[in-house]
Amino acid sequence: MRNRTAAFWIVFLVLTVCFLPVCRAEGLGNSREIVEELAVYYGTYGEKAAQKTAELLRALYAADPGAGVRWEKIMNLWRGVSAGLEIHENILPDGLPDTDELCLIVLGFQLNPDGSMKPELVERLTVALASAEKYPNAYIVCTGGGTASENPSATEAGEMARWLTENGVDAARVIVENRSLTTAQNAVYTYQILTEQYPRVKQLAVISSDYHIATGTLLFEAEAILRAEEPGAESMTVVSNAAWPAPSGTLSSMFQAGALIELSGDVETAFDIYYETYDIHELPPLNKP
Repeated sequence: MRNRTAAFWIVFLVLTVCFLPVCRAEGLGNSREIVEELAVYYGTYGEKAAQKTAELLRALYAADPGAGVRWEKIMNLWRGVSAGLEIHENILPDGLPDTDELCLIVLGFQLNPDGSMKPELVERLTVALASAEKYPNAYIVCTGGGTASENPSATEAGEMARWLTENGVDAARVIVENRSLTTAQNAVYTYQILTEQYPRVKQLAVISSDYHIATGTLLFEAEAILRAEEPGAESMTVVSNAAWPAPSGTLSSMFQAGALIELSGDVETAFDIYYETYDIHELPPLNKP
């Protein structure tokens, strides 16, 4: 049953990968195998892989200097979030810009089969609401696609946006990204919306459960690095976070490796890793955007 389900997913993933933004040709290309080995090796061994990852980065620089610069920045970022990212519980901290240059990124959570929200997603939204009230000029992105097995019309982002507006948030502030099924896709599609429609947004704050914040920060920062016309010229950056302190839940470094590989453009390999490290088998298949 597992093999049949995995094969079903892979067919849909291959059909839909072409719909992800194709802006990574420079920096990957023929270097993709090196990037994937780099991610998998660090995801497996962490800092014990320092010598091997340094060798792989040298090989990447030799094959494609632009990719070498980008992925060295991403690896340094990954080490930083793994070493201990400061996480702010329940509300964003003081000192962020109270302007529309700030955008709160609220990461979704799988819906119940009927399309209603699970308690964990509601808890994330309570953190988002408190933060939105603290920074009333910031935009809020609700991100997440259709994950209700018995209700194909429901999306995580749609339900989240409805909850926020029903609880007093001005609908003009709320941006809906309802195509994604993974955290990597959250980043890809959110950046696409913000860069095309909200160019004033420069700073991002990730809101999720505490165990998800490091992964969200890593992927949104990595997406900015990969999208930049030149390394170091990222148009947006993650500046803070706010988290619901979940009683349980983890995401492994190998899951993060899979997500980075997904950002690099190899969705099939990423989902092979996800199946080995995280229970995603009950999700519905991807829909074409």
